[in-house]
Amino acid sequence: MNKEIFINLPVKDLNKTKNFFTKLGFSFNPQFTNDDAACMVISDNIFSMLITEKFFKQFSSKEISNAGNSTEVIVSLSVESREIVDKLVNDALNAGAIANVKPIEDTWMYVKSFQDLDGHIWEIFHMDMSKMPQDVHQ
Repeated sequence: MNKEIFINLPVKDLNKTKNFFTKLGFSFNPQFTNDDAACMVISDNIFSMLITEKFFKQFSSKEISNAGNSTEVIVSLSVESREIVDKLVNDALNAGAIANVKPIEDTWMYVKSFQDLDGHIWEIFHMDMSKMPQDVHQ
């Protein structure tokens, strides 16, 4: 069975959000994109539905969290190299994101994160499993 993941995130301004993620190199599936939501393609089986807050409210009886004040989820995305981590995070910062926490730089793991225009945290990381310490498995 081919499974797909759709990460649904509320956004204040859909056009600004689409422009932001386009600057990071992401594309959008026009089949699932309209004035209320945009389907950002992360990989062949992973997508983020960026949904206007007004439309997002139809999918939950709960209040929408203010991601600028609290954290409900951290979206973690693995990439192929440290250089791609740096490029993606630098592109995000240049497009208006805010650095989130101090980078993690270990012998086998490299992590940087940012807050997007709506305060959602995106963690970009690379792991070199050949350098992973054996005691981490235990």
